[in-house]
Amino acid sequence: MVSDIKQVPESAAGEAGTAKGDAAPEVSETAGVEQPTPATSATPKPAESSPPPARDLSWFLTRTRIWTRRALILVLRVSRLVVTGIRHIRPGLRFLWKSLLRRWRRSLEFRTVLTTLLLAVTSFAIVGAYLSNQIANNLFQERLAQAESESRYNVKQVQDTFDGAQVTDQSSVITLVYDTLTAVEGRGSVIQRRYVFEAKPEQTKPRNRWVESRASDQLTVRVIPPELRKAVQEGGKQQFWASTQFPVGNEDRPGIAVGNLVTFNGTAYELYLIYDLNSAQQTLNEIQNVLWAGGAALVLMIGAIAWYVTRNVVSPVSHAAVVSEKLAAGQLQERMVVKGEDEVARLGASFNHMAASLQEQITQLATLSQMQQRFVSDVSHELRTPLTTVRMAAEVLFDARDEFDPMNKRSAELLYHQVERFQSLLSDLLEISRFDAGAAVLDAEPQDIFQVISHVIDGAAPVAEEYGSEVRLSARQKSIVVEMDSRRIDRILRNLLLNALEHGEGRPIHVSVAANHDAVAVSVRDHGIGMSQAEAARVFDRFWRADPARARTTGGSGLGLSIAAEDTKLHNGWLQAWGRKGSGSNFRLTLPLRQGGTIVKSPLLLEPADFEFPGSANERHMLVLGTGSTGNPGQTASDADRNPQTGSGTREAP
Repeated sequence: MVSDIKQVPESAAGEAGTAKGDAAPEVSETAGVEQPTPATSATPKPAESSPPPARDLSWFLTRTRIWTRRALILVLRVSRLVVTGIRHIRPGLRFLWKSLLRRWRRSLEFRTVLTTLLLAVTSFAIVGAYLSNQIANNLFQERLAQAESESRYNVKQVQDTFDGAQVTDQSSVITLVYDTLTAVEGRGSVIQRRYVFEAKPEQTKPRNRWVESRASDQLTVRVIPPELRKAVQEGGKQQFWASTQFPVGNEDRPGIAVGNLVTFNGTAYELYLIYDLNSAQQTLNEIQNVLWAGGAALVLMIGAIAWYVTRNVVSPVSHAAVVSEKLAAGQLQERMVVKGEDEVARLGASFNHMAASLQEQITQLATLSQMQQRFVSDVSHELRTPLTTVRMAAEVLFDARDEFDPMNKRSAELLYHQVERFQSLLSDLLEISRFDAGAAVLDAEPQDIFQVISHVIDGAAPVAEEYGSEVRLSARQKSIVVEMDSRRIDRILRNLLLNALEHGEGRPIHVSVAANHDAVAVSVRDHGIGMSQAEAARVFDRFWRADPARARTTGGSGLGLSIAAEDTKLHNGWLQAWGRKGSGSNFRLTLPLRQGGTIVKSPLLLEPADFEFPGSANERHMLVLGTGSTGNPGQTASDADRNPQTGSGTREAP
């Protein structure tokens, strides 16, 4: 009866139950009862309603299609929701990741604390895993030794009981086996061990096999690992064990299965005693929980300690960085707060001493610079009156030079030209003093830049004719209106053009104009002696000359390009220089179209591709001035193509 009850709930072992013949009578009885009912009801139905099956099939197919469509719609909606969620979550995750990276790069405190936490968590995970493994092994080995000792004792008692039994009928055998195994189980308030009692398969001479199998609760021989069964069947009287899991109620518990062979009435049986390790597992879980809780608390404490220590060390450094930034911004009175006498305090004191020294030196330099600027301004103003008198006298002598002898005539001419040069230098010094004093004011108004360029080219025509150079103007547009101070832009372009003529060695000078949506650019390109990159970097310095021994044939004060750079700065523009030895130089002026605007990109290249504009010929506009076109400043590109004397062609600067 016990074996019948144990086999009922095992639905997975249906084939084994059918083979034993336990379920065969029930199946036959059920079949015998149920067969008449379908037999009596199945006879009239096909005859009375043959069409309904077709209708039922079509209805079933229709409903299937409907439900299939609904399922597809539901899947599509869910997928859309998932995709939408991912699209909204991904930017947030990306923003969080970028914020962490930015914080990692910029904060030494954050980087130190996070590194400490990561190392602490890694170390605790390694140590915790090692301790947990050692504790689990010790608990298991202790329970295994106990299970092996108890199994040897209980198996010996079972075998002694079977050997001394004097029973010959089936009921006595079943009762004896049940009582013996129940005693081994040790039932009480708590089951100490469970058992599985199974006849050894493939026995050649079984006798009185009235007991096939027995097991505690709902256990079956399936809870025994196949390797353990094979070892027990082949090991004779030896004892074997293996780890396993067995069901208790609605949960699976870990256990140790210890197997032995026993004999009863000439039949060999496999006896497996299963020891519950649930209490040991609970103990291990509690230990692991304590380890995890302690580890988490320890990591938090380590993080707090690292944050406190790092903050004490990094805070003075951060404070020093803030103070240094303020000092760099011009707030020279900023100082660090010094506390204590440690290394950080000494660093703060040294920093404050350095800041005070820098403030004193900068103040002295600023005072000296103001004195120099005031001196230059005062001297320039004071020299204007006597210079005016000297110039008037020089003009009188210059006008009457034809009445002098050759030596006095030459002296009068030199005096006149040098006084003019001196007056130009004085005007440049006054202009520089205005820039240094911050008194220069921009008088901007909308004006066509081509009018300014034409005025500059007309003014430089005598110099171009003197040097034998052609001035070629190239542009895609015919009119570009710019908000600018025309007087200052005229001075900039005149300076660039005269320098190009002076250093162009008689070769053509190309003036290119182009504009985009926010800026206009004018470049002056010569093909003369050129200059190196180092010289191009210093060309806007005051009184700087690439070759100090080179004589100035057109005069000049050495301040022209410096004044041009200051005028460009007032317009919020760019003035840049490029040069190459033997290939000439190129100066590019870039201005915003509107006052206060910003320049993103210049419409012209700084390094020229040697005077070639993209676009068709009818989109280009060229003005050529020089030895062959001095009297016709309005000559166009088509006229220049027909006039070989100018040698201009239609190639234009980029």
